[in-house]
Amino acid sequence: MPKIHVLEKQVAELIAAGEVVERPSSVIKELVENSIDSGASIVTVEIRRGGVTYIRVTDNGCGIAREDVATAFLRHATSKVREKDDLDAILTLGFRGEALASISAVSRVDLITRTADSSIGTHYSSEGGSDVEIEDAGCPLGTTITARDLFFNVPARMKFLKKDTAEGNSVAGLMDKIALSHPEISFRLIREGKEVLHTPGDGKLSSAIYAVFGKEFSGALLPVDYTLGGIRVHGYISSPIASRPNRSMQNFFINGRFVRSRTACVALEEAYKGAIMVGKFPACVLHIELPSSVVDVNVHPAKLEVRFVNERPVFDAVYHGVKSAVTVSRDMKSVDLAQHARRPVDPYKPDVVVKPQQMVLNQPPKTETVKTMPAPVVKSAPVISTSKKEAEAPYEPPVDMPPMPHTFSDSAEREKKPQLESIRTSIERVLEAEPQPVTKPEVITEEPPLPQPPETEPVPPAWEETPVQTEAVQENPKSNAQPETRIVPETERDLPRMAHKVIGEVFDTYIILEYDAQTLMFIDKHAAHERLLYEKLKRREEAAMAQTLLVPVTVTMDKNEYTAVLQNLSVFEQAGFDVEDFGSGTVLVRSAPLNLNGADIKDSVLEMAGYLEENKTDATTEHMDWLYHNIACRAAIKGGNASKKEELIALAEELEANPDVRYCPHGRPIYVMLKKRTLEKEFGRV
Repeated sequence: MPKIHVLEKQVAELIAAGEVVERPSSVIKELVENSIDSGASIVTVEIRRGGVTYIRVTDNGCGIAREDVATAFLRHATSKVREKDDLDAILTLGFRGEALASISAVSRVDLITRTADSSIGTHYSSEGGSDVEIEDAGCPLGTTITARDLFFNVPARMKFLKKDTAEGNSVAGLMDKIALSHPEISFRLIREGKEVLHTPGDGKLSSAIYAVFGKEFSGALLPVDYTLGGIRVHGYISSPIASRPNRSMQNFFINGRFVRSRTACVALEEAYKGAIMVGKFPACVLHIELPSSVVDVNVHPAKLEVRFVNERPVFDAVYHGVKSAVTVSRDMKSVDLAQHARRPVDPYKPDVVVKPQQMVLNQPPKTETVKTMPAPVVKSAPVISTSKKEAEAPYEPPVDMPPMPHTFSDSAEREKKPQLESIRTSIERVLEAEPQPVTKPEVITEEPPLPQPPETEPVPPAWEETPVQTEAVQENPKSNAQPETRIVPETERDLPRMAHKVIGEVFDTYIILEYDAQTLMFIDKHAAHERLLYEKLKRREEAAMAQTLLVPVTVTMDKNEYTAVLQNLSVFEQAGFDVEDFGSGTVLVRSAPLNLNGADIKDSVLEMAGYLEENKTDATTEHMDWLYHNIACRAAIKGGNASKKEELIALAEELEANPDVRYCPHGRPIYVMLKKRTLEKEFGRV
């Protein structure tokens, strides 16, 4: 039976340090939180090699008294908690008194500090948890802590650290969240000698968001400020049109502490229901302020999760705050459009632009015209009166157009007469021209026009719309014209030949195909096109067909996703993307697969980044398969968008050439069959 004994101090500290210090970002989190608790207004963090070899945190806080410096490095030594009742009302970020002891146990630490009532500072050194020296030092007000050679005495922990780039991005992501949690403090992050983050510290959350995420993200945010039941929710949320493919940009802060809150996340997404697409997620930077007595922050080793006494009030406050902000933004747009529609046109206001409109002289009521390309007009057409008396009549605005304000001077009226005369002359010249052999539209005449024989009637070009008969034709009692001969448009001529007959599409989504004399086939055009593209990508037929973008697409993302993208650039290259690092959580996409547009390129990169960040393995084949799914889905024909008949036939022919394609990459069927007998049963014929 093994004997129970008390561990040595050094072994116990190493074990305890494993709970607090996991990686360089864990060290920085503890040190920066101590700086915030000290009342600092400026905090500077400097790292080298991702923080593995060098970390320095400098602040201008209250400092540490000389007699308390050595005590601060003892385990469970803190100035923030004195008795058990203090745990029920924790207002500081740190309170356990384990940070400095754990950090000094696994690194070489130097501390320089000075308080306001002391003219001389203190320098303290520790190596592996053992005191080295304590002496006087000259230094400014505040505290500077330097940690070198992290895990130098625990080699087994070193092998679990990632590459320097990944560790550095983890530190950058942590600093982003801390900067957003306290916009009143100016934060700087210096990485490998280069400043990558600097917030102004002016107390404005919008300024911190701009410094952290940039112009593109901060420019698509809506403000939120709502109070319910003593709980205040304030910050910013993304507009519905700026939704994202994952939740990586959802940031919640409770009493100035970044947390992962399932309650707040669900409330946020419920408030957006009906405003964004299914599968899209809103982004946010929301601060939740509530009494410290109703929230417990001592439930997670890294203090990233909290527990509420009652979650319902928090849910309601977040839900109604976000819902009201989204609703107000939509209502404001509606009001602006309505006011703009009712606003009278004032030609003397420089900010009002009056768009020129086509004048229609003496347009008869109840007469509809079909927009066609310019062509010679039949003399009997009633669109324009050829009577000289009517032509000289004053212009009357159409019924559905508001009259122009009579603010023009007499000289302006005189200037308009030559213009009208020029228009009238052009019209008469066209009317006197010989008509070309084109299809005659149905017009108002005293005698009905004779229809042209079908075999001699010329076919109008594909871009010309077929004239339709208006109410004015029906009102003419002498009109007994024969029904107009149907002209076969160009889209129905010279169509590709195939074994099965394509009838058309329904709901702009499903192709109807007469498979044989007894069967109808309904094809989901999006699913079919998606699967065909997916098969081409797997065969590497489409991967090389990448388009170089005229304007590269910038994609801003979370630092963890940013790291995942940089570590898998070869995966993106195989999928047809040319992605390069643009710095500070942003990548630049210079080329993309041929069938993707700008919005799909950005969403595809974000979805791939989220997938790669969640699936942190080297299963390259699995990654590529998922990427092909994503690209094919976004590049395929969209359901609900009308397609030309040539496109439908080409898709049906390609599907016919690949009989093994029966399901889309998501597992949905591509087509369904409907037997003639089934239809006859429905109609009671059998």
